[in-house]
Amino acid sequence: MSLRVVHADVRHGLLHAVRGVTLDLGDGETIALVGANGAGKSTLLGAIAGAHRLAAGQIVLDDADIAHLRAHERVSAGIALVPEGRRLFANLTVEENLLVAARCGRPGPWNIDSVLEAFPLLADRRRARAATLSGGERQATAIARALMTNPRVLLLDEVSLGLAPVAVEDVYRSLDTVIGGGTSIVLVEQDLGRALATATRVICLLEGRIVLEGSARELTREQVTDAYFGLSRAPGPPAQASP
Repeated sequence: MSLRVVHADVRHGLLHAVRGVTLDLGDGETIALVGANGAGKSTLLGAIAGAHRLAAGQIVLDDADIAHLRAHERVSAGIALVPEGRRLFANLTVEENLLVAARCGRPGPWNIDSVLEAFPLLADRRRARAATLSGGERQATAIARALMTNPRVLLLDEVSLGLAPVAVEDVYRSLDTVIGGGTSIVLVEQDLGRALATATRVICLLEGRIVLEGSARELTREQVTDAYFGLSRAPGPPAQASP
């Protein structure tokens, strides 16, 4: 499996939100997409998932341009988005939210039993209405719901946003299981330490453009932070010898 975004442009009216972005996602790879608010991260995920129309460029899945496909057709092709804010069906139970997603998915290993095994904090809450869940339980349900479509590419927007530290730990512990199973992931994460620890590769956006890309093991936190804020470190003047 390979996913390529080629020279993608996305506009919201007069706002040029994504500008000529090109990236490749390999089979089983996890990319962390980082950047300040308004950098274009969520818009780029939405464009891949079919929520936003490209003004220019291509989205290529296994050598086929899928930019013309509607969002539900991309789900059938193997692309699933977990949007910021989770957007669960509040009056449905956890299990009902999962089953709704399964109807438009693909055949594969993810089902009620396997997602509840991967997200054990939901096992005792499967009959609870989504409106009664904690923030961590809502995020786990949103990710589990996306997995029920058996995606080849999982797009996760702001995984840790608004969650207590213990909830973040629970969610990422379950994500390790998903990553270990070979699902390809593009992850938008505000916590740089978490992003560097989880991803195989990091891409930083600034004003809709890629300004830094590299291996998560090789990039330093300082390099990512500088790119995040659009800083360039010029070498300072040579030190002067003391008289």
